[in-house]
Order: sequence, then C-alpha cells, then structure tokens
Amino acid sequence: MGIDFEKALNEEQYGVVTAEDGPMLVLAAAGTGKTRTLVYRVAYLVEHGIAADRILLLTFTNKAAREMLDRSTSLVGLGISGVWGGTFHHMANRMLRRYGSLLGYPADYTILDRDDSRTLVSECVKRLGFQGKEFPKRDVLLQIFGSAANTEQPIEDIVDERFHELEVDAADIVSVHRAFVERKKGLGAMDFDDMLTKCLQLFREHPDVLERYQQQFIYVLVDEYQDTNTIQAQLVDSIAERHRNLMVVGDDFQSIYSWRGADFRNILSFSDRYADAREFRLETNYRSVPEILDVANACIAGNPEQFQKVLRPTRESYKKPRVATLRDGDDQARYVVGQISKFLGEGYRASEIAVLYRAHFHAMEVQLALARANIPYIITSGVRFFEQAHIKDVCSLLRILENPSDELAFSRLIQLLGGVGPMTAIKMWKKLGGNFDVSSKPQQDIVEQSLKSRAKEGWKEIRSVFPVSKEGDTAEEGGREIEAFLECFYAQYAEATFENADRRIDDVHELAAFIRKFDSVEDFLSEVALLTNMDAEPDRIKNGNSDDCIRLSTVHQAKGLEWAAVVVLWVTDGMFPSSRAINESEGGESEERRLFYVAVTRAKDELCLCVPEMRRMRDGGIYYCEPSRYVEELDPGLIRDVRPGYF
Repeated sequence: MGIDFEKALNEEQYGVVTAEDGPMLVLAAAGTGKTRTLVYRVAYLVEHGIAADRILLLTFTNKAAREMLDRSTSLVGLGISGVWGGTFHHMANRMLRRYGSLLGYPADYTILDRDDSRTLVSECVKRLGFQGKEFPKRDVLLQIFGSAANTEQPIEDIVDERFHELEVDAADIVSVHRAFVERKKGLGAMDFDDMLTKCLQLFREHPDVLERYQQQFIYVLVDEYQDTNTIQAQLVDSIAERHRNLMVVGDDFQSIYSWRGADFRNILSFSDRYADAREFRLETNYRSVPEILDVANACIAGNPEQFQKVLRPTRESYKKPRVATLRDGDDQARYVVGQISKFLGEGYRASEIAVLYRAHFHAMEVQLALARANIPYIITSGVRFFEQAHIKDVCSLLRILENPSDELAFSRLIQLLGGVGPMTAIKMWKKLGGNFDVSSKPQQDIVEQSLKSRAKEGWKEIRSVFPVSKEGDTAEEGGREIEAFLECFYAQYAEATFENADRRIDDVHELAAFIRKFDSVEDFLSEVALLTNMDAEPDRIKNGNSDDCIRLSTVHQAKGLEWAAVVVLWVTDGMFPSSRAINESEGGESEERRLFYVAVTRAKDELCLCVPEMRRMRDGGIYYCEPSRYVEELDPGLIRDVRPGYF
C-alpha cells in the first residue's frame, strides 16, 4: 500500500513533495520540517517510478545523508538503495574514481587527510627555504590554499586580507602552493579541496563526462543550499543543466558561514539563474513556543536582501523570553547558574539546557561559575576556554613568572620559539639547574646561548616582557604582562601559527582584562587549575554524549541543534553583534543579525537573553555596555524585563 502523502505532511510540505518537474527553490525556515520534506520528496519520486540511481541527493554531512536515506528506506523499502546520496565530496570522489585519469590521476588516487597535507606542506616550505619566525605555519598555509580553492580567489588577495602582524611576501606563499600542487600530483593524491575543484575541472575540460551525469541524474536535490560555496553551486548547476529538475532547500535567514567560504548570493540569485523556478516556503514551525517565534520574527525582519518569511507556531502559548539586565560578567555568571538550577528544579534534563555565545571568551566567567557550583557541562563548540592552546601558551608566561620551578611552563614557553623541541627544552632546563628566575640576566643569557639563530630574535622579544625584579604579584601587573607579551611576540606567533588568529588574539586581550578581576596572579592561576581539575573528575563529563551535562556552545556550532531552554550571553552591542564582524566584513551586520536569529530559534520552551551593563577593558578601565540593537529594536510587549536579583 502506498504512502498517504497528504496525510503525512502539512499543506506547505505536501506542495513541495508533490510538485511537478522543473527548478524549485524551497525556503525552509527554522524548525519547519526541512529534513522530513526532503525525505518524502525522495520517497515520492521513487514511488512514482523514478529509478533510484537517477536521483542525486547532496548534503553537507554524511550523517545527514544517512539519516535521510534511512528514513526514505523506512518509507518505500530497499528500492531507495540506488540513490546517490552523500556530501559534495562523496559525489566528487565517485566521479573522479571513474574519470580522474582524464586529468592525469590514477583510479586509486590517494585522498590526503589533514595530517598528510600538513606533512607535504612542511616538506615544500623546508625545500624552498622559507622556514622562519615570520613565515606562516602549515595549518595557516592550508587554510589559505583552501580558501583560495573554495572561493576562486587569487592567493595573493587572501594573503593581503589575512595578515596584519606579519610581513609576508605573497609570492613566497604562491611558490609553496605551486610546489604543494606539484607534490600532490606526483604522488597521485588529492586533498579535500582538490576533489571539488578537480571535479569541476573535469566537467569543464571533458563535456562528454558531464553529459553522462547530466543524462543519469533526472532529479538533483540539495540540502542547506545557503551554505554552498562558489564551486559547489557551479557543480550543481552543471549537473542539473539538462533536465533542470533541481530542488534546492535552504534558509537564507540561517546563512552564517561566510567566513568559511559559503556564498550567501547563491540562494539569493537562484531565481535569476532559473527564471522559471517555483518558490515554496515552509513557515510552519514545530519547535518553539509562539512567544519565542515572535522575537525571532521581529529581529530578522530588520535585514535587507532576504526572502521575507514569518514563522507560524503550532505549539500553545507559554512564556515570553526574558531579557536579564545584569551588572557585569560575574553577575551574569551567577544569574546563569541560578537559571540552570531553576530549570533543573522544574524537571528539565541537563542535556536539554544550553548556554550560547557569540565568541569563546564570552563564556569565561560562566565556565568558572559552573565548576564552582559543581554543575557538569560540556563544550559543544570545542575545547574549554582555559584548555585552548593559545590560552595555555599565554598562561605559561604567567606561571613561570609566578613560580621559577615550573618546568612544564618553561618548556611550553620556550617551545614557542622556532626550532625548539621537547629535548632542547629538557637540556636547557638542566643547564638552568631546574629553576628559571625571570629577573636574572645570567639565566636569560644561558637560554639565549642555547638557542639556534632563528630562535634568538624571538627570545629577545619574550625576555623584554620579564620584570627587572620580582616584586609584587598583582593581577593588574599580570594583565599588563600579557598585553606586553602579545604586542612584542605572541600576536605575530598567532598569525603565523593559527588559522583563526584574529579570534585567538581577541581571546588573549580578554584574558588580560579577566585576570584583573582577581586579587593576584596566583589567585587566578589557582582558580584555573582548580577548574581544570574539577572538570576532569566526573567520568560523565568526559563522555560527550552524557545526558548529565549542560551544553555550552558558540552559536555557529549550535546551528541545526535545539534545546528546551536556552540562555544567550553578552547580548550587548560590540559583543553580539560583534563589532569586529560588522567593521571588517562586507555584509557583516546582516550576517550578525542572522546569527542572532539562529540563537533565538534554538530554544523550544525557555529563552533568556543576558545583557550585562559593564565589562572590564584590557587597560583595566570599565566600559559601559549598550544593550544589543537586536534587543533594543524589540517591542517591549514581546519580552519580560528582568533586573538583577530577580530570577
């Protein structure tokens, strides 16, 4: 017996699933059953006689593809098994395995993983003689190469945009890229970026191959179309050109990944490229209560250049979102702990509660407060703030300033210098007699004499931060030492070492301001050590799948997820929206508003927006914050205004 599509779907979804042939733009707003619609569209096509291998379903993760194909199989059985379903890279790999020889690659070409690519880039840099303090490390080079491939920008342009602290000759980086490309070709290997660019090259240079796939795929379906980059959009357009049965599904309101190459214009210009495209909108929301949707609709309406949509609720009325006006970051942290305790007391599981933020450093105080309150949490968005490499690097300076016998801190600090490895650090520590007094010029000289020439310049910069004498241990001095370290050495090191150097430098600035809250550097270091130890104790925290942990996440990493209760931190102008994103990125203000919309629409039942009134600056002064424009623009009737001391 066939599927009763009309019964299984709402009116909007049914219109998409049963649509006639031709190009289709499906604008699926948050929580409106996008995946369900795609699954039923595939099932509908198969049920109506389309051979499964004539359908191409493109997604951004293998997990999403498996979920869609599994759900389609449960609807129509194993007849679905022939569907070409997977990521863009999966599709490109299948095609290149068959026809890559036309581009000079063997059928069994090697796909390089990240470590393989790092090794090859390092070889190229070494062979060309570009090693040195100022030259970008391999991860940074790979990020530049990947950005150039995915945006079709010249490497020179990306280098000019990327580096502020380093004096880098773009021609040298182009030379490394050329050597890297030749090395990969000689090994019969491709990296992930190559798979997409080579597939597009295959189509352009061998139209007979393209025609073969154009004939095979009668229907092409693309998920999360707003996240496609230039290469991916061209691949899709090429394959769908013959039959023109292209269905792209996405939400321009949730286009938040321009920093990694996603091109917002792909979805906005779809109807320009396909003049006969029919437009469908999924606006019936099954996730959030009406009051949360009212806030989401109001905040996103302020954006220009978008397909206007209005989320319509299916759930019953509940509570208005709270806007909590708080004194500062510490008051915010206490408030968040109180809210979490309240949610837990009302019966929510810990895994149903999330704390979201625009940038990692926004959660410093909250992480400390949760640890003190013995509330387990996990970081969905990656490593905990104080366990990140750049934070540990900077703290190693403070640790050796505080404790001359801290060998681990000395070792980490000295290994920031080029050409210094663990064995060199051990030998140096022995020469120092197991103690390094930062104010001792003879000991500083011992270190310098043990270094190779390429590392000596960096050491001179670091030692300029050391105090002449070890007097006092004020947190104010600690903040100044971090800022001096950043200015004379670490900012350049970060740009040469990390792909996201700007964010990490911001983190260090914020760390310097954060330290000034403590009575002494010793108190700060003790607090961080206790935090790390408390976090490590419970086994449940080590298990990222635990239901006993609160989720902490950047908004970027939270996209696609949902929680019953959501708290958003630092909803103040300059923090959320980010002043850096607005000032340094074309279209940055619009994307920041979309990011806020994503944060709001993660919440199902409870939403709390935290608005601290002040924050400590890197120079030790106080900055009085203005509420985020996204909050200021809201009709007061949409929210509950909460003041300090009220939970």
